[in-house]
Amino acid sequence: MRFATVFLAGLLAACVSTSGPYPPVPAPLADARPLPPVSGEVLSWQPGHWNWDGRGYTWAAGMYIPAAGHGPIWVKEYWNLTNGVWEWQPGHWSG
Repeated sequence: MRFATVFLAGLLAACVSTSGPYPPVPAPLADARPLPPVSGEVLSWQPGHWNWDGRGYTWAAGMYIPAAGHGPIWVKEYWNLTNGVWEWQPGHWSG
């Protein structure tokens, strides 16, 4: 009985894939943060991040952007499985 349980668990585990149909998101590239430019508005550092262009990943270098109009938390890019379909979630501000 124990063998059957272990065997069945192994079969089920083999059917579940935690990786998406696309290559994994690469590690971030080194992205030096320069001093912010002189500006009359408050700026936030948006870190460098990967974008998916439908065929592969492209690197978007970090930059200062106006802080107004977005939340304070940067959420890294990722693949999300929704209703059996993998969807790219680009890096974005939240909060």
